[in-house]
Formats: sequence, C-alpha cells, structure tokens
Amino acid sequence: MGITARGVGLLVAAVVLLGAGFRFAYPEMTLLGAAAGAAVGYAALVAAWRPRLTVTRHADPDRVARGESASMTVTVRNSGRLRSANLLAEDRCGEHAVPVPVLRLRPGRDTEVRYDVPTHRRGVVAVGPLRVTRRDPLGLVALARQYGAVVPVWVYPRIHPLTAVPTGAGRSLDGRVDGVPHGSITFDSLREYVVGDELRRVHWRTSARVGELMVRENVDTSLPRLVVLLDNRAAAHPQRIGPVAESFESACEAAASVVTAAHRADLPVVLLFVAAEPDHEAETGRVLGPLDRLAAAELSGDDDAVRAATTRLRQDRLGDTLIFLTGPGGRDDLGHVGALRGAYPSVVVGVFGAAEPTPPGAAGLVVVDAADGAQFAAEWDGIRRW
Repeated sequence: MGITARGVGLLVAAVVLLGAGFRFAYPEMTLLGAAAGAAVGYAALVAAWRPRLTVTRHADPDRVARGESASMTVTVRNSGRLRSANLLAEDRCGEHAVPVPVLRLRPGRDTEVRYDVPTHRRGVVAVGPLRVTRRDPLGLVALARQYGAVVPVWVYPRIHPLTAVPTGAGRSLDGRVDGVPHGSITFDSLREYVVGDELRRVHWRTSARVGELMVRENVDTSLPRLVVLLDNRAAAHPQRIGPVAESFESACEAAASVVTAAHRADLPVVLLFVAAEPDHEAETGRVLGPLDRLAAAELSGDDDAVRAATTRLRQDRLGDTLIFLTGPGGRDDLGHVGALRGAYPSVVVGVFGAAEPTPPGAAGLVVVDAADGAQFAAEWDGIRRW
C-alpha cells in the first residue's frame, strides 16, 4: 500500500490541525484535523479491498522466429458477486507496460485486450503478471497487486534455408572410417539378452565367458552425426551495440539454420554451448528443444570454458561432423578446436563479425568468415563437403 502525495499532504495537515486544535483549544481546527485523518483512513480501507479477478492469457503463437508477428490476448474477469471493479491495470510485456481497461468491470463480466508482442530481438519475452492498482475516489491511497502467471513467448533466431547438410564421414566404432552416405551397420556394444532378441545376434564367445547370454548392439554409420558447438562466451563477442552482440546473434542464426536443416533431413544433430547455459528446463518444467535453447541463450563470462568444452567433446566423440560457431574474440582459441580433428573427421568453423578475415589455414581448419547468418547460409553449399 502506498500513500500518494495528496494523501501525505492531507495526513500532515490532519496532524497539524489536531495538534494546534488541542494546543490552543480551537474545536474547529480539531474537527478539521479529525475529518482529514478520517478521510485518509477511509481511503486506506477502500484501497485495501481486494477485487476477485481471474486473468487468463493466450499467445498466438508462443514460438516465432525473429521479426515474425506474435500477439497476446489477456482476458480479465471479475469473479466477485457484489461490487464492480473500478481499477487501473497494466500488463507487463518484456520491458514495456500495456494498459488494460478494467474500469467499472461489473461482477461476472470480463474484458479482453489483444496486443502485439515485440519480436525484433531474439530471446524469451516474459509477459505478465497483470499489475492492478486500486485507488480511493479522492486519490489519497493507492494499492497495487499482481494477478495471473507469467507466460513466455519464445523468439527464435532467424532461420536461413540451407541447400543441404554436410555429407561428412562416419567413423565406425571398430576403427574404420566410412564415407557417408555409403556406410554400414556396425558393431556398437554388448548387452544382456532379453526375451524377443534374435538368436543370431547372440555373441557366443562373450556369453560363455560371463556365464549369461549377451547380444550385439549395432549402429547405422551411414548417417552423419552433426555436433553444433555455439560459442556463448562474452570474450568471443566483444563488439556490442547497446546490450546486443550482433556477432552472437548471427552465430545463433547459423546454429538454428544448421539444426533445422538437419532435422528436415532426418539426421541426428546435437547442439552444445561452450559455456554452461542457464537451467531454463527447471524453470519451465519441460524439456526444451534446440530452438528453445537458442532463444534463451545468453552470453557467459566464463572465458576459460572452451578448454573444458573441447576436452569433453574429445572424450565423448558425439559425432563425426563438428561445426564451431564463434565471434571475433574466439579466433584465439581455434587451436583447441583444431585438436579435435582426430576425434571428428570433419570440422568447420564459422567466425561472425570479424573486421578482418581469418588467416588461411588457421589451425588447419576450414574457416568461414561471415558478416551474419544469411551470408553463412549463402556460403554453406561451398563448405558442406570437406
């Protein structure tokens, strides 16, 4: 609850009038002071009344690409039975406040407001809660309350069409390297026999040694496995326009384009970040897809994370085609990426926003300098066969 400037003035006047009236025995001043104090008390009681409001939201759609249109519909219903709600309300949409008319909202009635959600920047736009302010008729006291939950609108990076995904080379787990798409079904691991397994897959030598039936698990090496590594370190993207690092936005667009093209081609793809990303899955209570993670991606101050990330990639060998996307400040760490060529037969690097081109043959890698995600997509056809 907050007392307005008018309320503070009236309250001070009430104290002065009461003090002067009692001190100098002026009953008129005492009466005026009491009336002023009563007015402030009445205003506080009026403002303290809590209206029963039900707030629902609907985003159309709740996931869009950057620059596409999205809208939010807010419905406010007066769930009370006795009084009309004479209120001032505004909805929070990212950094903006949107007025919502709820003046004289009768019991059982509702009002609906539809407005556009800003999508000019990639990110997660938090919409809500509705802030409702209750004032007395004299404007002496104002009390603000919040209604409804926060609904996120996910603004994805722009997706630029790619002519194809990389053919790459598939590394068989028995030591061979198969050219893709001419791979084969290759032995992967052994596991215990379960009812329904084909007997021709039983590995009899191992079964005899361990004393129970063991069957072979195979993988199809004919499909290239893509690993997209996005450099989200603040040191890799030093150039800023306000709070936005354009090189990082371009890298996000390139990552979204590669991931989308791989999914459309039914190819396995993994999206990783150099620095640890915020745990938005715990906040939202749902498993986020690659585009959701790219929408929520933020720059991290962990400048040494590239060593840990490359070490993890070398140990896990998550695929055979590695795509590293970074900014001008990430070129100093290309040596760590170049050391992964033994674990990943195909490695390509995308550098965004650099004032000068990367020296040819840097760390023995294929490096593509691009001003933005659109230029990276335009040059993709020339780099997709390594």
